[in-house]
Amino acid sequence: MDLYQAMSTQRTVRRLRPDPIPDDVLERVLQAACWAPTGGNQQPWRVVVVTDDEGKSGLQAIYQPEWDRYVAGFMARLEGLPDEQLAPWRKIAAAGDHLAQHLAEAPAILVFCADPSQMAITDARLDRISIVGGGSVYPAVQNLLLACVAEGLGCAITTLHCRREDEVRALLDIPDGWATAAMVPIGYPVLGGHGPITRQPPSRLAHRDRFGAPWPGVS
Repeated sequence: MDLYQAMSTQRTVRRLRPDPIPDDVLERVLQAACWAPTGGNQQPWRVVVVTDDEGKSGLQAIYQPEWDRYVAGFMARLEGLPDEQLAPWRKIAAAGDHLAQHLAEAPAILVFCADPSQMAITDARLDRISIVGGGSVYPAVQNLLLACVAEGLGCAITTLHCRREDEVRALLDIPDGWATAAMVPIGYPVLGGHGPITRQPPSRLAHRDRFGAPWPGVS
């Protein structure tokens, strides 16, 4: 698959079949994650590939109530919008409900972890929330997502489990000092899977030379 095609069709897929994923396919998407760049080439991340029923059920028990709280608050903020604007958000919420209620049925749930002590966190002392450390783990997550597109696997990234990180760490025997960064259920799609996405273009997100100066684009 062309790389640009994969990036432009990497739609979140929350309805997954329980069919097992062959080990060679899992190996390829994991290898893609391993190719990702990290600060100092330290690769300070690990991923737990959860395929057993006990682990998946435990993750669903942690994730589902967090999703329920999150989506209730999100939809409450949209109250008052016209039906035509609410419709796509209701569809997304319904897909999220399905994932939360059927998370344990996904053939594999990948939990990415990272060790901050191995990261060059250059913004750690700035008077704001640190961001830089994520640059040594989230490129690996993105590589895996793109590889899932190429393999015909549905995938969805979530971080809601981080609200109950101690429980996740206990469930998966994640050692002290390791933080959880992302949870990615993967599996073959129930419906159409990946497809066109809606994102803002460079004309909205890019600036020429100085913040606020418009990006001219290509005529």
